[in-house]
Amino acid sequence: MDNVGPAMDSAADRLAAAVECAVRESGAVVAMLYLLPPGGSSLRLAVLAGVPPEIAAPWLRVPLSAPMPVSDAVKDRRLVWLGSQEELARRYPRPALVLPYRFALAAAPLVAGDRVHGGVVLLWPGSHPTRLTPQERDAVDHCCGEAARVLHEARERGSPVTAGTAPRVVSPATAPPPAPTEAVAAADFVGRLPGGCCTLDLHGRITYLTGTGAELVGGRVDELVGTLPWESLPWMADPLFEDQYRGAMISREPMSFVALRPPDRWLSFRLYPDASGISVYITPADDPQAPAPPAATGAAASPGAPSRAVALYHLMHLAATLTEAVGLQDVVELVAEQLVPAFRVQALAVLTVTEGRLRVERHRGFGDALMECFEGAPLTSPAPVAHVLTTGEPAFYRTFDEFRRAFEPATLQEGLAAWAFLPLFASGHAVGTLVLGYERTRPFEPEERALLTSIAGLIAQALDRARLYDTKERLAHSLQAHLLPHTLPRIGGLDVAARYLPATRGMGIGGDFYDVIPLDATTAAAAIGDVQGHNVTAAALMGQVRTAVHASAGAPPAEVLARTNRLLADLDPGLFTSCLYVHLDLAGHRALLATAGHPPPLLRHPGGDTEVLRLPPGLLLGIDRDAHYPTTEIPLPPGAALALYTDGLVEVPGTDPDDSTAALAREFTRAGDRPMEAVADDLVRYARSATPGSDDIALLLIEALRGGD
Repeated sequence: MDNVGPAMDSAADRLAAAVECAVRESGAVVAMLYLLPPGGSSLRLAVLAGVPPEIAAPWLRVPLSAPMPVSDAVKDRRLVWLGSQEELARRYPRPALVLPYRFALAAAPLVAGDRVHGGVVLLWPGSHPTRLTPQERDAVDHCCGEAARVLHEARERGSPVTAGTAPRVVSPATAPPPAPTEAVAAADFVGRLPGGCCTLDLHGRITYLTGTGAELVGGRVDELVGTLPWESLPWMADPLFEDQYRGAMISREPMSFVALRPPDRWLSFRLYPDASGISVYITPADDPQAPAPPAATGAAASPGAPSRAVALYHLMHLAATLTEAVGLQDVVELVAEQLVPAFRVQALAVLTVTEGRLRVERHRGFGDALMECFEGAPLTSPAPVAHVLTTGEPAFYRTFDEFRRAFEPATLQEGLAAWAFLPLFASGHAVGTLVLGYERTRPFEPEERALLTSIAGLIAQALDRARLYDTKERLAHSLQAHLLPHTLPRIGGLDVAARYLPATRGMGIGGDFYDVIPLDATTAAAAIGDVQGHNVTAAALMGQVRTAVHASAGAPPAEVLARTNRLLADLDPGLFTSCLYVHLDLAGHRALLATAGHPPPLLRHPGGDTEVLRLPPGLLLGIDRDAHYPTTEIPLPPGAALALYTDGLVEVPGTDPDDSTAALAREFTRAGDRPMEAVADDLVRYARSATPGSDDIALLLIEALRGGD
């Protein structure tokens, strides 16, 4: 931790001592103490015990808004207790994905007076009972009280404790070194064992290796000691090996696995962890399909299931891709495409809740007859697909007979032996059900159930976001359809074309608008603008601005913008608007322009050259009620053309806006003397290739026609 002066050093030492005391008195195997800076929105890991910093790296900083036990404990000022891996997966799917191991967890706030200074997280082995004992609760309270007192006193002295870039690591208590005779006896004992032995430190590095162990893994003692086995031995580069080490360190339970040392030698590894590291016993394995020893049954995967490391990889990939999915069908397609091959599922169905009934969104591997039984099922139905939403608990059927006893129409789907029905809940409400079918019977061990529950949590959140997106998308398009002109008016002497390109990201609507307004036989007006923001609020305000401009059209440009500005200032919407207004005098072959902070228009002269019109600037609408907007007059002879646009057409990251505007002017010139509809298509193609598409684009082209055109 970053500390200044002896008082700070004392505070840091006392915090570390509080963590040590908590581990010792509660029997926890891992402890993490987080600090919350004044006014901060994220917790920072300050003290760590029980695991190396590499394992804790994903949680060095935890936003208060994140769905994490420690953030909830700090926000709600309460103890969060998770007595099993399944409970963690159900309530906090994100951390359960990264730590798919057996352990119990408590998170508690550091409160002194009316201030929360941070939080503490403690982990117990997977063998811990599902309830926290009174003695353990007292130890947690004592640690939190002492740490909060230290932090409060340091802040009162004007020397608050802050978390550094790396946490302070509290070393575990180690046994005294053995006497020489004991050391010799221990070495003799290890040497007599039929297999090989090695020890790993908390970081996974080999600290001791017998000659037999080195021979079995295909290396030399002097080359392997001090290295990470999955780095120094190429055949152990599979993530499975590191995953087993992490699982043993976090769960503090014995684990075992069988691995192939190329080309054909199978080895059995048994891991026995404690607070100082891991002891590993290595023996030949004649039968790689032999069941794991009793001590490791909790870590064994179900037959036919992918290894934990492989499953975790696919799960993290699914999580990442789900964050990019937008609509409901995008989410459903991703789930169907990735879950089936990644988790060796033979059949899958995704159902969503609509008006109190289930709707089959997508299914693969199931027959239509069974899906018809699920389609439209009310949430009160006893069928597993609905019943899991009533109870909130997943249903696992290890054999077809179990499923048939629970659901009579099961006979409609012969050929699948095991079934899982996973309720999809997000923000406390039912979103749908995920149904998985397996070709073979499977025991559905607690670890696999927790993994599937984590998957369900991710899918539920993605479906909930997607539904919200779809709802907003429909609203946005409906609003846009009513606010933007359906068609442009036909005005004698003018060739007019317009385009609106919604952003490629977001809701597909923002505050961009345009308008062309006939005034009389020889005059017309044109306007284009951009309301700050890309949401329904911005779009609604855009409609008000467009209406205000339309109502004032015909007045001098400066007056049109001034009136609109006063209206916005009175409304005080909290959003600002750029706008460019043009008065077209067709008889006089001229145009009058005024701008309110809008990108400069382009004027293509009859000879083909294009000029960027640098108009006298005016303030954005809605900032200053008394702002003035200068008017500029330009000639607009027959054959001349104006291009009005919003900044999405010229905003390119890393490029000077003037350079982007000049490039657009060249494209306008290159488009040639053609109808404005064709020119608009050219500029749209240019925009799609030259801009990132992260902002909406409005484009309005106006050409003064030559006689006879």
